[in-house]
Amino acid sequence: MENQELTEMIDYTLLKPTVSKADIKDFCQEAIDYGFKTVFVNPYYVPLAHKLLSLHGIKVGAPIGFSLGGATTQTKVAETKDAIKNGAEEIDMLINLGALKSQEYDVVKHDISEVVKASEGLTTKVIIENGLLNHDEKITAAKLIVEAGADFVKTATGFNGGGATVEDVKLLRSVVGENFGVKAAGGVRTYEDALAIVGAGADRIGASGAIAIVTGGTSEEAY
Repeated sequence: MENQELTEMIDYTLLKPTVSKADIKDFCQEAIDYGFKTVFVNPYYVPLAHKLLSLHGIKVGAPIGFSLGGATTQTKVAETKDAIKNGAEEIDMLINLGALKSQEYDVVKHDISEVVKASEGLTTKVIIENGLLNHDEKITAAKLIVEAGADFVKTATGFNGGGATVEDVKLLRSVVGENFGVKAAGGVRTYEDALAIVGAGADRIGASGAIAIVTGGTSEEAY
C-alpha cells in the first residue's frame, strides 16, 4: 500500500481532556502538513478546527456520547446537531453499552437511528468498545448498527481499554459485509499495525499517533 493511500484512510485524532487551544492549532497544522483528510476533536473545539481546516479540504469530525456512551438519546441527538452546526462533517457516536449488556436491543437500535437521522446524511460511525464485549455481543452490536442505518462500525475509543485487533476487525467485516464501513481505532501504533488492520478488512483507521504511523515510527498513544 502506498503511504499516501494509507494517510488518506486515517482519521487523525486529538481527544485528550486537557487539550488547549494552542494544541489544537498545532494539531490542525500537522493535519495540513501530512495530508490527513479527516480529523477528530472534542465538540468544544469543532468550530476552531473547522475554521483552520475548511479551506484545506480537511473534514472535522466530532465524537458523540464520548467516551462512555451512557448519555440519553436526546442528549446524543442534541450534541450531534450542535456539532454539525459548528462545522462537523462526520459523527462518531458511542453505542449504549449498558443497554447492549442488558439485551435491550430496541433501545440500542433506536439510539443509533436517532443520531443517524440527526446527522442528516453525514457519515456516521458507531463505536462498540470491542474490548468490553464478548464474541456474541460484538456480532449483535454490529448487526444493530447496520440495521439502524449507520455507515460504519468502529472498534473502540481507546479510552476504555482494549482496541482494534486483527481478529475483531475480521469478525466485524464478516458480520457487516463488504459494502459497510469498518473503522479500527485503539492500539494501532505502527505502520505495520496499520497494514495488518487494513488487510483484516478495515477501511478507516482512527489514531492520535497518526504521524508516527505514516512516517514509520512507533506511537505511544493507543487511541
